[in-house]
Amino acid sequence: MSKTTMTLDQALLDELRRRRAELRESMTALEHALAAPVTADPGRWAVRVHVALVELSADLRLHVDVTEGEGGLYSDLREATPRLSPAVDQLTHEHAKLRQTLDELMLLLDGPYPISDAAAIRYGATNLLGMFARHRQKGADLVYEAFSVDVGGET
Repeated sequence: MSKTTMTLDQALLDELRRRRAELRESMTALEHALAAPVTADPGRWAVRVHVALVELSADLRLHVDVTEGEGGLYSDLREATPRLSPAVDQLTHEHAKLRQTLDELMLLLDGPYPISDAAAIRYGATNLLGMFARHRQKGADLVYEAFSVDVGGET
């Protein structure tokens, strides 16, 4: 099968790259928050992790708007390159799973919690970071497959 002759609008490409960079920054903030020592101040640690999750959640919402929203990347891809529809469907499914996992973690950190939950929160959040990393790579691969454009490098 040959690649599509479809071109990616420069404004959409710029927006995709911007959202991708913001997601990466939020992932890094969460990673830093998780790495802080819990025992020094459990309440502060929990707040910091919660704030990082909220930021990541907001960036995911914006990413989904650009990809799944009206006039978004995925609708254009499905129309122009039906052979990529299974990959688009997978990424859409992953958006829902990422949202669900984020919501569950934020609930664990909403209000007081026992220090014993820190290990479970760290475990869940590091798994979430892995999910995001894999999702971002699949998205970059999809854009490259459709348009021969690399969105992998953030500035």
